[in-house]
Amino acid sequence: MSGILNEYAPIVGEEIIDQLRQLAEPLRGLKIVHVNSTREGGGVAEILHRLIPLKQDLGLDAEWEVVTGDADFFLCTKKMHNTLQGNRETISDDLLRHYEKINAANFERLENTLTEADIVFIHDPQPLFLAHLCPDRRGKWIWRCHIDASHPSRQVWRYLKQFIAGYDASVYSLPAFAQPSDHPLYVIPPSIDPLSEKNIELKESEINSLYSRYEIDPGRPVISQISRFDRFKDPVGVIQAYQMARSFGPPLQLILAGGSASDDPEGAEVLEEVQAAAADDPDIHVLLLPPDAHRIINGIQRLSDIVLQKSLKEGFGLTVTEAMWKEKPIIGGDVGGICIQVVNHLTGFRVNTPEGAALRIRYLLKDRELLAQYGKTARLLVLENYLLTRHLREYLTLMLAVLRGSENRIEF
Repeated sequence: MSGILNEYAPIVGEEIIDQLRQLAEPLRGLKIVHVNSTREGGGVAEILHRLIPLKQDLGLDAEWEVVTGDADFFLCTKKMHNTLQGNRETISDDLLRHYEKINAANFERLENTLTEADIVFIHDPQPLFLAHLCPDRRGKWIWRCHIDASHPSRQVWRYLKQFIAGYDASVYSLPAFAQPSDHPLYVIPPSIDPLSEKNIELKESEINSLYSRYEIDPGRPVISQISRFDRFKDPVGVIQAYQMARSFGPPLQLILAGGSASDDPEGAEVLEEVQAAAADDPDIHVLLLPPDAHRIINGIQRLSDIVLQKSLKEGFGLTVTEAMWKEKPIIGGDVGGICIQVVNHLTGFRVNTPEGAALRIRYLLKDRELLAQYGKTARLLVLENYLLTRHLREYLTLMLAVLRGSENRIEF
C-alpha cells in the first residue's frame, strides 16, 4: 500500500477506509481500464485523475486511456451530447460513419489493452462504439453515462442503443437518467476529491491575492459561476440575473470563470456570446482559465458570497458540490443532479429563470446569518454523500456485482 488512501481517513474516518480495503481484496490484480475523450477539462477527467491512483493503491491494475479524434468527430459527439440532453437536431449519416471510423482507428491503437482487460469502463458517447469493435473480448464492459439522458432525441438514442446493448452493464448518475436495457443498470452519482487542489483548504493570503489579480473589490458582495462556457450552463442567463439583482439591491460583482475542453467545439462561440452580454461592465469578470487552474477556482469559490450554477441541463454539477464543500449556498437550475444537491431553504435554492435567480440572490445577501447556515448544511450534505471515497466504494461494489453476475445475489 502506498498510503494514498490513508490520507482520507481524517475526513471520512478509519472505518470507511477499512471497508474500501475489504471490498477491493477480491479484485486485487485485476486489469481495470477506463476510457474517455479528454485528460483535461470537465468533471469526468477530474474524477479519473483522482480515482485511478486510489484503485492502484488498493491493488488493482488500473489504467486510463483517451480516444483521440478530429474536428468532425468531436462535432458529432457534441451533437450526441446535446441530443441526449433533449436538443431536437439530427446527425447526418456521413457524420455518424465518421464517428465509427475514428473509433475504429482508436480501437486499432488500444486493442491489446482493451481485449486483455478484466473490466472496461467506457465513459459517455465518444468511445461508446469501441465495444462493437471488440466482440471477442474476455472481460466485462460497462458504459458509464454522465449525461442527463432522461429525454433523448429518438434518432440519436436509436442509433446509440444498438451499441449500448452490447455492454454488460450501464451506469447513470441519477435514476431519472437511466434508459431501459436488457443488461443491469446501476446508479452512481459523481463525487469530488476533498484532497485535490480544487478543494483543499487555502491560506487567506492566497485567497486575498485574487482580489488584486482580477481587480475585484473585497468590500462588495461577489457572486460567481464556475463552469465550461456551454449554452446548457446558461452563462448569459447568469449575467441577466446579476443585472436584475444589482438594479434593486447591493452593488454586486460577478465572476464567470471557466475553461474549455478538447472535446467541446462550441466553447469559443459561447465565450464570445458571454463577453458580448457582459459588454463594458467593469464588475463582470469573465475569466478563461487553463485546465490546471484548480487553486484559482478553489479561491474564487471561497471568496464568493454565493455560487450559482444556473444550468438548463445538468448531468450532476460537480461545481455545485465543490462550492457546497466550501460552505457556500447555491442558487442552481432546477435540473438534473443539481436537484439532489440543492435543497430549497436548506442548502440554497433551485430556480428556473434569471428573475428567480435574482430574487434569491437578493434574499440571501439580506440575511447573512441564514446565508452562513445554508453553507454549513451544504458542506455536511457533501461529506455524507458526495466525496470520492463513497464513489470508489460504489465502483468496487459494481465491479464485484458485474464479475459475479447472479452468483450469491438475492432478487427482490
